[in-house]
Amino acid sequence: MRILLVDDNNTNLKLLTRLVKKIDRCEALPFPTPEEVLSALPDLDFDVAIIDYQMPVYNGVELYTEIVRFEKYAQVPVVFITADLDMTTRMAALNAGAIDFLTKPVNPVEFQARIQNIVSLTVARRQLAEQAEWLRREVDKAVSELRQREQEIIERLTLAAGYKDPEASRHTLRVAAYSHAIAREMGLPEQFCIDLKLAAPMHDIGKVAMPDTVLLKQGRLTESEYRQMQSHAQIGSDILAQSHSSLLQLASEIAASHHERWDGQGYPNRLAGDAIPLSGRIICIADNFDALTSERPYKQAWSYERTVEHVLSRAGTQFDPDCVAAFERALPAIREMMEADRREQAEEAARKTAAPPLGKIA
Repeated sequence: MRILLVDDNNTNLKLLTRLVKKIDRCEALPFPTPEEVLSALPDLDFDVAIIDYQMPVYNGVELYTEIVRFEKYAQVPVVFITADLDMTTRMAALNAGAIDFLTKPVNPVEFQARIQNIVSLTVARRQLAEQAEWLRREVDKAVSELRQREQEIIERLTLAAGYKDPEASRHTLRVAAYSHAIAREMGLPEQFCIDLKLAAPMHDIGKVAMPDTVLLKQGRLTESEYRQMQSHAQIGSDILAQSHSSLLQLASEIAASHHERWDGQGYPNRLAGDAIPLSGRIICIADNFDALTSERPYKQAWSYERTVEHVLSRAGTQFDPDCVAAFERALPAIREMMEADRREQAEEAARKTAAPPLGKIA
């Protein structure tokens, strides 16, 4: 335990140094002037400070005020030594952060008893701080493991949802990436952006309840089939709604709201404006952008330029204007992700074409 001693009287400083050395496991750090202490900061390490109140240039309170400007010393206990019994002096010391006083001339027995108590309290506080830090690390570890399990559940459910339609799986991952880019451009908290990216692939999970005749139809849906397909939003939300996982709860929110419109003409609940969860407003743009720029059995893919113009033109009607503005700022990143995905698909198709048929060896 290192104890800082500051006293401009050399005799007093030597006495304090000897008294500290008699305390078990304590080391004295004597300084004759406040200026020398200040010049040694912030590299000086000590656990308790014992400071004379009356000193030239800086009195004890003024010195301690300068010391605690450094955050590392903020919790260090300080004891002031003074011959002044005036209450004003003592109140100034207490307001500065003093936890005890010693009166000159210092009584050796009293000094050792008081300082031993302070040392014991300091050791106990340090042990509590170490235990608190250990508990914090253990909690962080448990939360991280839980988050990893939640993420794995989402990834497995996403794979299951796209099992019949591999392109649907790629769609969900692109939507997640685009949504993350939009959220970051909105200046949203990083943890929310990360959670949004993890939960976004579940936005169409309700399509697992759609019959193959509707889900995989090679052509436009009839009005009846379209209404049936619309039910996937509420079904997806219901599938995920009762989970205790915060990520799955977010995914449920997204599933229910990603087809709502800013003007209230969406589905399933015809929510409008800020009544639509922010997560749903962001996913709505990413989902529409990807759907329009992707080829479907019933349509050709729109060009990047045409799709961007379409999204921007619908700010304030279909889409949240603030989300559209963030989408526009995120376009360089979104386009890069879109083109990278297309290159990956082309390379994958080329590998499949080059692979020899089963049963034949080149």
